[in-house]
Amino acid sequence: MNSIKISIPSLIENIKIIESFIDNAREKFEINDDIYGNIMISVTECISNAIIHGNQSNKQKLVHLELKAEEDQLQFIIEDEGEGFEIESLPDPTAPENIEKPGGRGIYLIKNLTDEVKFEEGGKRTVLSFYMD
Repeated sequence: MNSIKISIPSLIENIKIIESFIDNAREKFEINDDIYGNIMISVTECISNAIIHGNQSNKQKLVHLELKAEEDQLQFIIEDEGEGFEIESLPDPTAPENIEKPGGRGIYLIKNLTDEVKFEEGGKRTVLSFYMD
């Protein structure tokens, strides 16, 4: 199994670094276009959440990204240094009463674009899985 790690300070402009990281992974692991788009949106959304919500945009705190590549799947593990969150407490953005309210859409997107998503360590660590076939 291959593993690549990167850590960035919690500044939203550092999303560019993550995009380059994913582009490099695309070449290295021959990620096809269908999965690539889902990975780019899911991982950058998750990193953005970690920066803004997890680390409260505190540039002293880091967001860690690890890519684990196996034969049939890629896992992106995103971890922040915040307090975590209760996944169950997020509003359902598709519920009629929440359509006009912000919040919860990023997680909704991530859940729909990944093959599997796990929230660990009280929400401070997210594992996004994508199957390669």
